[in-house]
Amino acid sequence: MSLTPLQVVYRDGRPVAVIVPIDDYCEMLEKLEDAEDLAMLERMRQEPLHFRSLEEFLEETRRSA
Repeated sequence: MSLTPLQVVYRDGRPVAVIVPIDDYCEMLEKLEDAEDLAMLERMRQEPLHFRSLEEFLEETRRSA
């Protein structure tokens, strides 16, 4: 992130928004997406794995086609 000072937008004397450089915004979005991906992966790891045979998979594929 850059060292550019943030610009705060005020309305009725209260802060309502912040203006950040676009590169910083994109970096923040990328970090947020990474955190969401890690959280989803952790939830998936908590669930038991379910395996099915190739025959079951092929049967389901044939029925849905």
